[in-house]
Amino acid sequence: MKTTPWQPLPDRKIARVPLDREQIIDAALRISDAEGIDAVSMRRVAAEFDTGPSSLYAHVANKDELLRLMFDRICGEIELPPHEPERWQQQVKELMRNTHQILLAHNDLARVALAMIPNGPNALRASEWMLGLTIKGGMPPHLGAWANERIFLYVTADAYEASLWRAQMRYLGLPRAEAELRARNELGVYFADLPADRFPYLSGFSGAMTAGTSEERFEFGLDLLIDGLERYVSRSPE
Repeated sequence: MKTTPWQPLPDRKIARVPLDREQIIDAALRISDAEGIDAVSMRRVAAEFDTGPSSLYAHVANKDELLRLMFDRICGEIELPPHEPERWQQQVKELMRNTHQILLAHNDLARVALAMIPNGPNALRASEWMLGLTIKGGMPPHLGAWANERIFLYVTADAYEASLWRAQMRYLGLPRAEAELRARNELGVYFADLPADRFPYLSGFSGAMTAGTSEERFEFGLDLLIDGLERYVSRSPE
């Protein structure tokens, strides 16, 4: 029996840094911050590590889970100071401003929270803080829970809308202030040109319809929501 002198070469193994969940989330956030969540895919994230998607599945089940993990990661950036029940309204506003700024800093990731209930450990930590503060401030628990959900929804939706505006600004190649001014001017002209016999207020007060910056409008909405909670406060906190 003849044997061949050829022997297969030993397997060549390319050394790679072992992946973990935190590295995967880091990479996905880099992509999302730069290009938006639609650019995030298991294949795209895997390419950041010069590997295939199968390497990720030991740590993350699918893109949906990855998006949830990304959102919970940024919830960990929210600052939660000690409760001050005597100034609970001001503390809620401070929390929401902080949350809003964090969401704005992460492109359109706020969209994730509009499609699911954030229930990761960092999101739960923020919800626990908020519910505890409103109850200590005198709100019945079920109304404190409703307030928690409604106010976070407002902040999240506003941040997502802002991300859409930023995408349009990038498309137009305009600085934010210039793009916002152009949009207000065009909208003002549109309202002013409406038939006055059918839309007397919209056309007559076109300036009012477009007045204020996005920051001023956000603060106005926050005041409406949080100041309105005062009517539900019991003077004997539960």
